[in-house]
Amino acid sequence: MAALICGSLAFDTIMTFEGRFAEQILPEQLHILNVSFLVPTLRRDFGGCAGNIAYSLKLLGGEPLPVAMLGSDGADYLERLRQLGIDTRHVGQAGDTYTAQAMIMTDRDNNQITAFHPGAMMHAHRTRIEAGGAARIGIIAPDGRTAMLEHAAQFAAAGIAFVFDPGQGLPMFGGEELRGFIEQSDWVTVNDYEGRMLCDRTGWSLAEISERVRGLVVTLGAEGCDVWEQGQSTRVAPVPPVEVVDPTGCGDAWRGGLLYGLERGWPLARCAQLGNRLGALKIAQRGPQNYTLDFHPDEI
Repeated sequence: MAALICGSLAFDTIMTFEGRFAEQILPEQLHILNVSFLVPTLRRDFGGCAGNIAYSLKLLGGEPLPVAMLGSDGADYLERLRQLGIDTRHVGQAGDTYTAQAMIMTDRDNNQITAFHPGAMMHAHRTRIEAGGAARIGIIAPDGRTAMLEHAAQFAAAGIAFVFDPGQGLPMFGGEELRGFIEQSDWVTVNDYEGRMLCDRTGWSLAEISERVRGLVVTLGAEGCDVWEQGQSTRVAPVPPVEVVDPTGCGDAWRGGLLYGLERGWPLARCAQLGNRLGALKIAQRGPQNYTLDFHPDEI
């Protein structure tokens, strides 16, 4: 069963700062902030939420269908997707703008500062979600504001179950819009910070959100994740990584595991266990799409 993955395709420029951001930023001087970070290492990777989730799901043996836009510089990314065996029928190109670009700086504690240029992502709403295709499940990951709103409504109209994963796109929406996303979706995924913001903006607690969907998962990084169903929470233990190298794309790797399990009708806690395993694999490798499997997903 195919999965429609709505979100960004982006080029990630990833830099490593060998110190700690907290030691370089003076809280009492934030009104005149002027800092510079020396980054001895720099690399450019294929990224973006849709690309990263599609990579994870394909690695597991799923059939991802990214729904996204590339810019005039996107030929290399399109070719990479095809080489990975990922269907690109729903990947468009906007010739008058660049592909989305993320500039990500990570410190020694794995804190990150990101600058993001949306570029072609802002045209993602040009591709519509229609009923009658191969997909029976989907995900709304961070994307252009209009695309996220329209694709959610199109999923609901087409009767396609989907995950609402607002991620770093969450601040673009007010409480009424976020409540609308939740009411239309089947599952919601957020990290702990996003979870607090979602509760604040909707006026609903995590328990109340979970009662409006089939399941809610709050990822907690090194502490695993909390799976909420019908107002009750279960902690799913983390998987210790071999080493901690680069957190970029860990959440997207996790979401590929979630989709794989949901496609197969697994209990939500088992889906989360697979996601935790993938996150541990990803964090041990540099870049969001450079890890490989060392297990069979059905063993989880």
